[in-house]
Amino acid sequence: MRPGADRRARGAAVEAAARDHLLRAGLREVAANANYRLGELDLVMLDGAMLVFVEVRYRNNVRFGGGAASVDVHKRRKLIHAAQAFLASHPRHAQSACRFDVIEADGDPASPRLNWLRDAFRADDA
Repeated sequence: MRPGADRRARGAAVEAAARDHLLRAGLREVAANANYRLGELDLVMLDGAMLVFVEVRYRNNVRFGGGAASVDVHKRRKLIHAAQAFLASHPRHAQSACRFDVIEADGDPASPRLNWLRDAFRADDA
């Protein structure tokens, strides 16, 4: 398998595990892999009436920091812009309260360890 294909398959497996984890916690899926010119949203979920933009970050080695450490100011800006584009293209959710969560994942991609960081950052943090 090509390295890029392997990476995509690993990412898809980890995102599926994160989605399942959130669904078991009672969130409802709105969208997955929503692509916009300024960025991509891994998962968009509803937690009650709260719209949640979820960034899933996998690390096969946490020696250089966990997944949350990789969501730097530049990445947060991209996520915020993608969330704004999502809201603009989904008027039904435009007035919803929103938050940004990060799910850190490591270990075996088929059965990763997950750490869910609720309200990991705010739109005014970037």
